[in-house]
Amino acid sequence: MSAHDDIYLRRVALRWADIDANVHVRHTVFYDLGSEQRIRFLAAHGVTMRYMQEQGFGPVIFREECRFHKEVRIEDPIDIELSITALGRDYRKFGFQHRFLRGDEECAVVRVDGAWFNTNSRRISVPPQPVIDALQDPPRAEDFTWS
Repeated sequence: MSAHDDIYLRRVALRWADIDANVHVRHTVFYDLGSEQRIRFLAAHGVTMRYMQEQGFGPVIFREECRFHKEVRIEDPIDIELSITALGRDYRKFGFQHRFLRGDEECAVVRVDGAWFNTNSRRISVPPQPVIDALQDPPRAEDFTWS
């Protein structure tokens, strides 16, 4: 398997619909691609949408932001690198980072902070063990913190 097929470093194919009037990638596309990568990461560890629904939990986002560094155009080969920026000691809270790379050049960084939400109690809660196990796997960002 090449690094581009890996869930932690994934090559993306940009589409015509991803482009804005300035002929570069729309800002919301970066958020959507980060979200897709997180869902693929979870599913690769058995934490599928169906599993979350059956277990009565899912992720809730508190903050999502993007820093844009370089313009990205439709023909640019872009890789997304996933890492964990923060975890609660009990795993109720999490932070993810998605670096959008054109070769070694960082074009944008999406950071997300959230928690696991119990859909029955309607409260933030400790996720099931498969989620905790999955969160052990990804690389940690340079500024990773436990909270």
